[in-house]
Order: sequence, then structure tokens, then C-alpha cells
Amino acid sequence: MKVAFFLIPKNEVVFLTPKTSMRQALEKMEHHSYTAVPLVDEQGCYAGTITEGDLLWKLKNSEGLDLSGMEKIMLKEIAIHVKNKPVRIDSRIVDLLSAASEQNFVPVVDDQGIFIGIVRRREIIEYCVEIIKEKEQAGSRFEGG
Repeated sequence: MKVAFFLIPKNEVVFLTPKTSMRQALEKMEHHSYTAVPLVDEQGCYAGTITEGDLLWKLKNSEGLDLSGMEKIMLKEIAIHVKNKPVRIDSRIVDLLSAASEQNFVPVVDDQGIFIGIVRRREIIEYCVEIIKEKEQAGSRFEGG
């Protein structure tokens, strides 16, 4: 089993750049109902994950900040509080599972750090559920004689 089996490619992933405004980020996250989105820099490298919490902390700590003010704040100016670690596409599955146990999605990069997509925890869990169901069904066939 390889990481690529679970990969959602970059062209199917919502991501932002460090030059995205805070307001644009909030609107995109609201539109897609996401609580976290990967950041990809101008060179295509994974640059971190911005969360609703990061945006809320910035709002809380910026006196008088309103929607128009959020248009002037770029994501590169916002502190990221949770460090989502990416895995390389050639990583072992155990490394992917370890990362997925701590975050809703795992960014995937190539050997040069270029962002190539994500693996969502949901797909990993769904895969495991299918394996368990298959094993249970196989076991019940043998038990029934």
C-alpha cells in the first residue's frame, strides 16, 4: 500500500497562498465549509496550513479589525499555531497513519517539497472500515459451515 493510493491531487484540493488576504481566506473557507486549508507558496512548495483558529487569533489580537481591514492582511502575516506536518509521496504508510491520527488531512509533497495533494483522514478510515467488513463477512462464511 502506498501513500498515492489515498492521494487527492493538487488540482482537486482547495489551497491558498501566503499572499491571499485574510478576508479571501475566510470567504473561501466558509464557501467550502473547511476549518483548515493548506498554504502553497509561489514556488509550489507546501508552506503550512491556515486554520480558522489562526484567523480568529489574528482577529482577537488586532484591535478594530473589520472586514475591509482583513483585505489588507495577507496570510503570510498571520501566525500559524498548529504545524501540520506533510509526508512525502514515497513515505511509509505508517508515517501517513501517524500524521493522520493528529490532523484531519495530511499534506503530501514530492522529494523537493512541492505540494502535490492531500490525504484526508476520512478516506483512510473508510478504507479500514471496508477491510474490517470484508474480514467479518469472510469469517461469517466460515462459521456458518
